[in-house]
Amino acid sequence: MARSATTSDVFNAIAEAQRRQIIDLLSHGERSVNDVAAALGIRQPQASKHLRVLKEVDLVSVRGSGQQRLYRLNGEGLKPIHDWTMTFEHFWEESFDRLDEYLKQIQSKEKKND
Repeated sequence: MARSATTSDVFNAIAEAQRRQIIDLLSHGERSVNDVAAALGIRQPQASKHLRVLKEVDLVSVRGSGQQRLYRLNGEGLKPIHDWTMTFEHFWEESFDRLDEYLKQIQSKEKKND
């Protein structure tokens, strides 16, 4: 089975660890491609390639500032990921409820032993 292109959707684009690191980095503000490369310890062409992929799936936008191109995170592009992960919210709530009940049982036992 052929692998989908990394630019086909947001999920494929973020499957690559360095692109997730770029998203984390840009969540703190705009960065130039050279800043991104330096922060991640990669070469500028690699950073440019990753930024291009993220731009193609609308996770980042770019604007010119003099001779630099500044990249920033596009929060709206993260919506498909957010929507998908929210389908698991009930699972986490149930898990946390069970954990809370278990911790209460342990605390109750500890109080009885004091």
